[in-house]
Amino acid sequence: MSKGTSGEYWAAPALPSRFKHDLLSRYIPQFGGMTGSPGGGVVYLDGYAGEGRYLNGESGSADRVLRVAADHQDKGLIHWTCFFAEKAVGSFTQLEVLVGEYRARGVDARAFHGDVLGLVDEVLAAAVGRPLFLFLDPCGLALPFEQLVDILARRRSTASWPPTELLLNFSMMAVRRIGGNSQSSKGNERTNERLDAVCGGTWWRRHFADGYTQDADEKVAAEYSLRLGRETGMRMVSVPVTKGPGQKAVYNLVFGTRSNHGLWVFGDAHARARDTWWEGLVLQEEAKDNALIPLATIQRPDPARVQKEAVPAIAENIRTLLQLGRPFKLVEHTVEVFGDYYGQVPETVARKAIQHLHAAGATPSDGKGSRIKNLEVRPPVRY
Repeated sequence: MSKGTSGEYWAAPALPSRFKHDLLSRYIPQFGGMTGSPGGGVVYLDGYAGEGRYLNGESGSADRVLRVAADHQDKGLIHWTCFFAEKAVGSFTQLEVLVGEYRARGVDARAFHGDVLGLVDEVLAAAVGRPLFLFLDPCGLALPFEQLVDILARRRSTASWPPTELLLNFSMMAVRRIGGNSQSSKGNERTNERLDAVCGGTWWRRHFADGYTQDADEKVAAEYSLRLGRETGMRMVSVPVTKGPGQKAVYNLVFGTRSNHGLWVFGDAHARARDTWWEGLVLQEEAKDNALIPLATIQRPDPARVQKEAVPAIAENIRTLLQLGRPFKLVEHTVEVFGDYYGQVPETVARKAIQHLHAAGATPSDGKGSRIKNLEVRPPVRY
């Protein structure tokens, strides 16, 4: 985490952090499995690593990724080269101890005291010809847009190999705070210009032309992802992270990939991390209020019901794709297959959707196979 992070923050993870870390823990091992090889390995950068482990013993992002790296190494699977940057002296001291623990186990891990931009050259040099994953999780504003594009698309190839992927914390709180003041007499032009740099221009200001409106921040986040995707040739997915149901997002996690497989696996990881978030909210309310029935239990959409509703909707999406008259693998059309349920239901629902179509005679494909994303769906045979 960036400068200004307090000791209180590192006492224990807040609910948004639990979601973020659970998502990272689910996706990172699969990124290594999809892209790495025992001979070449994978490069990982955590640009705002913080202490890496909370005072209550729970793992932060650095500890979670290092655990994956150690596990892959012990099993002879993937060689990870991990970089961790942190500016705050106190946090870096703890981070260095954590990284040292894993280095003693033979993991190629390096802690850097300073701004992440001071580490980029070394990271990119290590990642020549190797897959690279960037996790950028600042407390405030993200990297300037042009510098981010330079890393993702100019200094890294936009070809499919070696792959480059991104998970970025885009602060919605900062957008609301700066945007809400941008047109007032209390506004600070230097602060506005900082957001200009992050967004890659002054375009965000038009969303706050009439002051703060309820969805101005969401429009900025959506356009930011669109512009970043266009400039980098990446598919971008932006997901809000909140402290509770119905609340405004604390930040959006922006995921970028050039891989259909990455898009598929991220959606599944997000859906499962979302369930973990709800479970954490229930436990949090139980501990705080000693309620017999926590409010979160009442508010939470029933996962079984949501998945049941998703099956016919996803089946219809697949049926529409089959109208093109040729077979296809699910992973080739991830977003089109899941539609509004992308990131909301796990991949297992797609198998049930194929089985739903098969039972209706809409496809000879029966949904059987071990890798759901690679399942092929064929058009019905016409006589």
